Amino acid sequence: MRKTILIVVIIAILAVTVSVILISARSRAAAMESARRQPQVDQPQTISGPGLVEPLSEDIKLGSELSGKLKAVYVEEGDHVTSGQLLAELQNDDYRAQIESAEAQVIAKEATLRKVVNGARAQERSEAMSSARAAEAVMNNARAEMERRQKLFDAGVISREENERYARECDVARAKYEEAAQRHSLVDDRAREEDQAFAEADLRLARASLEEARARYAKTLLKSPIDGTVLRKHHRNGESVSNSSTVPDPVVTIGDKKILRVRVDVDETEIGKVHVGQRSYVTADAFAGQKFWGRVVRVGQQLGRKNVRTDEPTERVDTKILETLVELDKGAQLPVGLRMDAFILGGSPQVASIRADQ
Repeated sequence: MRKTILIVVIIAILAVTVSVILISARSRAAAMESARRQPQVDQPQTISGPGLVEPLSEDIKLGSELSGKLKAVYVEEGDHVTSGQLLAELQNDDYRAQIESAEAQVIAKEATLRKVVNGARAQERSEAMSSARAAEAVMNNARAEMERRQKLFDAGVISREENERYARECDVARAKYEEAAQRHSLVDDRAREEDQAFAEADLRLARASLEEARARYAKTLLKSPIDGTVLRKHHRNGESVSNSSTVPDPVVTIGDKKILRVRVDVDETEIGKVHVGQRSYVTADAFAGQKFWGRVVRVGQQLGRKNVRTDEPTERVDTKILETLVELDKGAQLPVGLRMDAFILGGSPQVASIRADQ
């Protein structure tokens, strides 16, 4: 009886074991079939690197083209500015005086040119004509007296000396008439071509001097080249600024913060995995747990040294990197210059899309 019960129990255990094995095999087969039917997806790869936040326009450091003392700085950090807005001004009273002097010179040269073109005034023309007519009358009278004296000399009434004296007076009167006639012709004639050309050239020179004075004055006015935000104010009212090609001395730094970008240092061993259009996100210790998403918009063309330091004692500073620009989605609010940790989703676009949705 006991042997029978033992046999039944053993058979039951074997039956249960076989059932479990069959069910497990069927489950594995179903899972493998399901996996086979699902589309294959590349294994995701993530490229990481440090980066710095910068505005869309990058940092624009505005300095003066002239050295001098600041008369006023009209903006503060955080102010929104528009293109062409006056941001700062140097002491420029001397430059303004040069403009006024040049303007006076232009007015004087314009008057000189008009005088040359218009010629003499009507009163001067009338005076010259009257002088010519008076000289003509005197000449005619002298000629008549000379002719009369010649007849008297021929008749033996007067001496040769008296006759010659009247002849000389007639010659003098004729010369004076010719002089008056020439003066009238000169006053009444239009300007000579060379006189007008000289006056016009003199006027152009005066106008060029005026433009030069205005250009120098404009260099004392510091204006914004873009619509943006004042990121940094480097100088205050009354401070001196210099125009140096070796040591930049900006007055303010501005940038367009409507869209932010992160300039990422990608290690040379991973540059083959980075492409324009890849989804990316950045994080910072100041925003714990928050991801700021974006997309790669530019990949550098030349390797260089690292731009971002992590301040870690074991950090290698001689590492070659490739600058990669990640443009953050609209709405990201981060301070410019903040150090970030960037993560670029590698693999196929499908993988990047899946990772971004997680």
